[in-house]
Amino acid sequence: MTPLMQFIHVAGVVLWVGGMFFAYVCLRPTAVQLLEPPQRLALWNGVFARFFPAVWGAVALILFSGLTTLLKTGMAAAPLHWHLMLALGLAMTAIFAYVFFVPYRQLRATVAAANWKNAGAALNRIRQLVGLNLLLGTLAIAVGTLGRSLA
Repeated sequence: MTPLMQFIHVAGVVLWVGGMFFAYVCLRPTAVQLLEPPQRLALWNGVFARFFPAVWGAVALILFSGLTTLLKTGMAAAPLHWHLMLALGLAMTAIFAYVFFVPYRQLRATVAAANWKNAGAALNRIRQLVGLNLLLGTLAIAVGTLGRSLA
């Protein structure tokens, strides 16, 4: 991987996985502790409106840099851990796309309608899937950094 492609790849991962860590581990518990459901749901709606476009950009950077490097090397010549990172990254991307197009769309509509019960259900689904993606992202980082030594 060229230094530029590696920088692009790592920067995208830091933005996406670091953002999920911050949201899940730091922001979520504090919001639950301090805010009533209407304020908390409106907060998350606003946070996602800013974070999700950045995630789309990060996904594009990660896929661009990873696939460019993978195709330049050749699928058959690429180490096993690259293939594992690709599989994990594609799974994460599919989960994120689902979050964006289904429960996030529901969250936006139900917050706008002040339907707090359904907004809470949508946010809970997003929380579960972000937790899964955070786990997959952490695993992808481990595979990417430790993969060569495990082979």
